[in-house]
Amino acid sequence: MPFSFEKLPWLPAAPADFASQCKTLASAQEDAGKLAYNLACHALTPNQSVSFARALQKARAGAAKMSPLGNFKLGVLSSFTADLLLDCVPAACARHGVFAELVTSPYDQVFQQALDPQSAINKSRPDGVIVLVDHRWFKLESPLLGGAADHIEGCAKNLANIVDSLRDFSGAVAILCTIPAPPQPLFGSFDEQIAGSTRHNIMEMNRRIRELAQRTGSYLLDLASVAERVGTDVWFDAVQWSAYKLPFSATLNPIVADHVGRLLGAIRGKARKCLVLDLDNTCWGGVIGDDGLDGIEIGQGSARGEAFLSVQKAALDLRARGIMLAVCSKNTDSVARGPFQQHQDMLLRENHISVFQANWLDKPSNIEAIAKTLNIGLDALVFLDDNPVERAQVRLALPMVAVPELPQDPNYYARTLLAAGYFEATTFSKEDLLRIESYATDAQRAEVLTKSRDLGDYLKALDMEMAFTGFDKIGRQRITQLINKTNQFNLTTRRYTEAEVTAMEADADTYTAQVRLKDRFGDLGMIAVVIGRTAKDAANTWDIDTWLMSCRVLGRKVEESMLGQIVADARRAGIATIRALYIPTDKNSMVEDHYEKLGFAETSRTDDGRRNYSLNVANYSEEDIPLKIVRERQEETV
Repeated sequence: MPFSFEKLPWLPAAPADFASQCKTLASAQEDAGKLAYNLACHALTPNQSVSFARALQKARAGAAKMSPLGNFKLGVLSSFTADLLLDCVPAACARHGVFAELVTSPYDQVFQQALDPQSAINKSRPDGVIVLVDHRWFKLESPLLGGAADHIEGCAKNLANIVDSLRDFSGAVAILCTIPAPPQPLFGSFDEQIAGSTRHNIMEMNRRIRELAQRTGSYLLDLASVAERVGTDVWFDAVQWSAYKLPFSATLNPIVADHVGRLLGAIRGKARKCLVLDLDNTCWGGVIGDDGLDGIEIGQGSARGEAFLSVQKAALDLRARGIMLAVCSKNTDSVARGPFQQHQDMLLRENHISVFQANWLDKPSNIEAIAKTLNIGLDALVFLDDNPVERAQVRLALPMVAVPELPQDPNYYARTLLAAGYFEATTFSKEDLLRIESYATDAQRAEVLTKSRDLGDYLKALDMEMAFTGFDKIGRQRITQLINKTNQFNLTTRRYTEAEVTAMEADADTYTAQVRLKDRFGDLGMIAVVIGRTAKDAANTWDIDTWLMSCRVLGRKVEESMLGQIVADARRAGIATIRALYIPTDKNSMVEDHYEKLGFAETSRTDDGRRNYSLNVANYSEEDIPLKIVRERQEETV
């Protein structure tokens, strides 16, 4: 059976009692977010998506708790009829870990809404605004065989004006969309080479859109690539455009909405971090325990062997961009490792695997062990397994783990995995490349700890160096990434876009710090971010808005060293008091006493668990820690 991308084949079909579960969601309170996520992780029809959206809205109106879904207020500017698409967006966003609050605008009022400070979109103060415009809005339906360059330049300036106005009037970051090209080449195969042809103009406009997104810190939704995947003859439905002003076939609303959801999920730090692989009949054909090393199918020479090779290649490609790999297999450990060690056609080797769990325990238990070993949440994992019984068991026991459905033909395994959008990215930084190597050196650090007499001896043996600098252009992407991904060691879990991070760099009333760490075993990259602001009620006081860290550097006295640098900066700025706040979430209980440990005094506590703290700068005495501090930015390349 051919792979049908638009049907979301990696998702299981909706349950038979879908309508009943929607009613349960509508009246839910404490567990509304979990119910919404579980229900959204199915291949919903447009009608089912509408039912889901209504149920979710009722739950929200009843003050239901949406955790673990992250909130995102999304403004929508559209030059065409987008209602049917927006019906599918709440379910798609929930599937990717986000509760989306939609703020819509009147039909084809893109300029008016963006440029008016008092428009509904700007007054709503959204987190982001998606600008849904197509080639018709840019007046690129017909060839421009003379003056195309000037026309495209004007279009680019208009779009830039919209982006700037949204930022200035609403504080929102823009989400720009690339433009699909209609399938009517005027010159046939020569179309792309003719300056001014419709296809050539759209290609040039898409280049300008990408440049604008990069220059302004806007996000990019690549609708052109979605249209290519489903086919532009399917995408452009002439009847639906003429009758309803639908820019693409209504049958494609679920897949387009899914791309909106995966992008918002990535913005909110919900993208997955680790691929967990089953082995038998997933990474190779056959059962290694029964068929032996010579009996499994893998490698060139057979269609089936090459199919499994494509799975391994996809896994290695993901690893190359910073996704961790783990193994979860019901097998004897030594037998399961055999192909990794001895089979000449294997692409995957033991050193590629961060955690290798091969035993006879149930797979949910082993997957939990993998998450614990890597110190990441279950919602950071994707589990790939050919066995539908094992997939169902993991979904039931660990609903936050993403478990893609797989077809019978292994030739489609890799395509299915990569099509699902689990690893969506909005940035790519030096730290992404360092991540895998860093996890590998953790074992060496652990060995040093076992041989050390005490904590002080251990810290000295690590030979640590901490770079402590303000926000800057070089670190901007990684700073934004950490702000939106860090959940456990995060005192307030406030989220900021790259545009907002950029604004902080130039704000005289905002104190910022990015912290990097290296030791004798390697560079751990950026491991902490701090944002402070001059208090509105006291000019000599800083309020810490954000303090987050990587859990992987716990126990190294890094937070104490950071506070020492913050206090030193406060004294230079004439600050007498530093105030701080802890806001509890489902995931950050580990830092509930963070400020107390650092010597802050608790000043108040609310019924919902929020705690306010204060530190007298003059009375603070810095702890002596064996850690070198670097205060100037060092050159680095990405």
